Amino acid sequence: MARTGACLCGAVRFTAAKLGNLGACHCKMCQRWTGGPLLGVTVAEADMKIEGAEHVRTRRTSDWASRSNCATCGSPLWYRWDKGVDGAGNYEVPIGLLDDADGLVLHREIFIDAKPDGFALAGDHDRLTEAEVFALYGVTGGDA
Repeated sequence: MARTGACLCGAVRFTAAKLGNLGACHCKMCQRWTGGPLLGVTVAEADMKIEGAEHVRTRRTSDWASRSNCATCGSPLWYRWDKGVDGAGNYEVPIGLLDDADGLVLHREIFIDAKPDGFALAGDHDRLTEAEVFALYGVTGGDA
């Protein structure tokens, strides 16, 4: 089922033809970027259609990833694990941008060892530490 979404001001809108898994990232970079964990849903590169791309500002935040914001309102738009190739990779879209976020089930939490003590997500799902995430994706350390 296709889902639509937008930034706070509506300058950037998108249509995701299909959604992948919902996950939560507790790394310190996502905490600073979103003000909490990144609760995001995966959208394959081929399944994403963006309107207002001229308002998207992207910044490389590690050797293997970039984050994009709306240049007009500042809303976080997506994280991309691009393996160092600008403009490549699947999108991790914060669920708050979706016009309809109902029906999503949390699949995995990552960087669980960086999660603040007072924050917990309920349910039975995978919970990976920083070391487990880096091993899974073949990363040798650093910030996400």
